[in-house]
Amino acid sequence: MTQGTAGLFRNRFIRAILLSGILLQIGIWVRNFAILLYVMERTDNNPFAVSLISVAEFAPIFLFSFIGGTYADRWRPKRTMVLCDLLSALSVFIVLLTIIFGTWEAVFLVTFISAILSQFSQPSAMKLFKVHVPAEQIQVGMAMFQTLMAIFLIVGPLLGTFVYQRFGIHTAISVMGVAFLLSAGALTFLPPDKKDYDRPENDFTRELADGFRYVWHNKVLTALGGVFIAAGFGIGIIQPLGIFVVIERLGLPKENLQWLMMVNGVAMLLGGGAIISFSKKVAAQKLLATGLLVSAISVAGVGLSTSLVITLGFQFLSGLFYPCIHTGINTLILNATEEKFVGRVNGVLNPMFMGAMVIMMSLAGWLKTRFSLVGMYEISGALFFVGMLLIVPVFNISAAQRRYRTADKE
Repeated sequence: MTQGTAGLFRNRFIRAILLSGILLQIGIWVRNFAILLYVMERTDNNPFAVSLISVAEFAPIFLFSFIGGTYADRWRPKRTMVLCDLLSALSVFIVLLTIIFGTWEAVFLVTFISAILSQFSQPSAMKLFKVHVPAEQIQVGMAMFQTLMAIFLIVGPLLGTFVYQRFGIHTAISVMGVAFLLSAGALTFLPPDKKDYDRPENDFTRELADGFRYVWHNKVLTALGGVFIAAGFGIGIIQPLGIFVVIERLGLPKENLQWLMMVNGVAMLLGGGAIISFSKKVAAQKLLATGLLVSAISVAGVGLSTSLVITLGFQFLSGLFYPCIHTGINTLILNATEEKFVGRVNGVLNPMFMGAMVIMMSLAGWLKTRFSLVGMYEISGALFFVGMLLIVPVFNISAAQRRYRTADKE
């Protein structure tokens, strides 16, 4: 463990938020796979019913991200996060009773309600990161969270599948509710909210518009908006096509897709661990640009490859450098944003990525009938390269970051 990491673990906020994150990841992955398997079983693999799960997960991002980000800047962040987890747990148990005594379709509400509440909770967590983590440790902290997500990317599907297949949907939903309750309990150990969060509430529409103006007039955040859109388009094009890479390019049974996903997940775990050790030595914008460039090369390589070994190599390379993207983006957002705007900045930027990704995911099937699989992967790689070019102009922002940090301390 590096000295910087050891220092972070002495931070009361980091300990509490990491414990909460672990519990939430357990609940989310059990939710995702238990509901997926349950819906497939009840509907005989109906693709429309399965697609509704994604709608229930992604639709709240469009409907509530702007609202949640704005209110996150109004409300006390610790109290907001605790209440969101408690309400998530309550909704889970209500849905469980509905399934037991009513209709199984209520299972979609579990994903929908928790996705709504996350649009209020996630910006609040970013605000607390800004308040309680020293600027020089933010990048290491973000790398730690990326590593946590990479771990669950590997074990999460196994955990969710095991709980559902061994114990059934009722127990799986109960596990979700308990995980959310325990997460709320862990968050009570966060440092108290500052009293100055109790400020008079101004006009909601004006505050929302202020958030858009803030992003538009901040060159770092404007560049990140472009990166979000380019990366969203790039991921959305190829997200549904992995199975066709296995079948058409590699000539293998569809079950081999799991190996591509597993290699990517293991590489993400290794990459996240590596970033923890050296991230303080590399500027966030350079981390982000490196991750985008490697993603461009890897995606293009996967599309061109007809060898399983080479494809796995590109998948490993992509996963190894993906933490650079996640860590770089979140660090840049926090360093370039004043505390009072953190919620609204997240509320503006996140829908850009999700919107671009969902639009291209919805068009991917249609595009595949008109373009070759290789062509679509090359287009995706080109979009990641465009994202890298968009971040290059803000390489020389270290002086601006120092001004932000000085202003925050004052």
